[in-house]
This record gives sequence, structure tokens and C-alpha cells, in this order.
Amino acid sequence: MLALAAGATTASAQVAVIAHKGVPVDSLSKTELLDFYTGDAQSWRGEMAVVVFDLKSRGPVRDAFYEYLGKTSSRMRSIWLKRKLSGEGDPPESFETEVEVLQRVASTPGALGFVQQATVSGDDVKILVVIEIDEG
Repeated sequence: MLALAAGATTASAQVAVIAHKGVPVDSLSKTELLDFYTGDAQSWRGEMAVVVFDLKSRGPVRDAFYEYLGKTSSRMRSIWLKRKLSGEGDPPESFETEVEVLQRVASTPGALGFVQQATVSGDDVKILVVIEIDEG
């Protein structure tokens, strides 16, 4: 019974990496995801430009996402500042809420973002990766 109860809360303890439903992939490796978020990769396998979105505020979802990538949020800021200063690109557009990220990913061709999995409903976006949040 305890395992069943633990399973019932699993959806709220996961981060979903989401993409616009028109992107030409159904999953991403950790390396591919990191390349998109650092700006090292800027297109979906050469087919369409990637538009990366982020959450503004630190919290369990954002922290779990960057931990999964093996980077701190301050390290990511430093990577994006360097890219901006060298003229290689701008940092991802950031949003206050996960609902805003979800809506922008759903409405922007080539978009990539992350939200708590429980935020995703319907088939407006593709879930490419699911990341467990370490609550312990």
C-alpha cells in the first residue's frame, strides 16, 4: 500500500522536458539537452531552429533540471553571458511560471522548455525527457 501511495505522488515529483509538437525528435539524450541549453547546438538535427525557454525563479523544478544537466544555475548564467558578450547568442527567454513556459513551448515552433510533469496535460507539447526530483 505504501508503494501505491508513493506512486501516486510521482507525477508531482518529476520534471518534464517539453518541446513543440512539431520538432523532429521524440526524445533527447542528456548531452543533446545540455548542448541546446548552452547554445552549442542551435537546430533540431539541422531541420529547424531551437528556441530555448527557462524559468526565472529558482525552485525545485529549475534546480532539478540544472542538476540533471550537471550545471548550477549560476554556471548556466555565466555560459550565457559569455555567449552574449562574444556575439554568439542571447540567453533563453525566461518566464515566471511553468504555465507560461508550457504555453510558449506549445505556440512556438522549435521550442524547448521544462516544467513539472503534472503541469503538462493533453497533447499540446511533446515530452522528450522525464527527470526525477530528488526530494530527499
